[in-house]
Amino acid sequence: MKGLRSIPKILKINEISGYKVSCLFNNGESRWIDFKLFFEEKVNITDSHPAKKLVDDINEFKQLELIGNSIGWKNTGIYAKDFEGNEQFYFYHIDPLVLFDFSSIDESRTLKIGKIIKTARKKAGLTQNELAIRSGTTKHYISKLENSKSDIELLTLKKIIEAGLGKKLSIQIS
Repeated sequence: MKGLRSIPKILKINEISGYKVSCLFNNGESRWIDFKLFFEEKVNITDSHPAKKLVDDINEFKQLELIGNSIGWKNTGIYAKDFEGNEQFYFYHIDPLVLFDFSSIDESRTLKIGKIIKTARKKAGLTQNELAIRSGTTKHYISKLENSKSDIELLTLKKIIEAGLGKKLSIQIS
């Protein structure tokens, strides 16, 4: 679980496409979850299982929402007694750790910082070692960045762009 420093939590639902859902996790990664495949492979769905109506009816499935830090459906669940013996409705939701482990990277929402650095480095006619020396890092680190094997802190990115490449770092939110 590269980059996962804590228990996975879902922060946002990015997109729903049929039974596939893109979610932003607390490690900064957007990941696709194929729920049709998830229900087939991971859940033993019987006629009485709360997910049965989600699998059978896409409109029921699309009522999913972010509940706490996971995905759940308030339109299905189970009735059970609480500690005091009162009947309660418990909506159907899935543990975000299970969803994270079953998901795959959403490439369309992946930052391509390594690729941008590599392109700019080559355009400037620099080797990885030359860029590393100029920016106060190591060739190994530059290589890991360019191959998307390492995350980068904002101040380190600034050093690489401004000191290493002689460019100005600018960030745009759109």
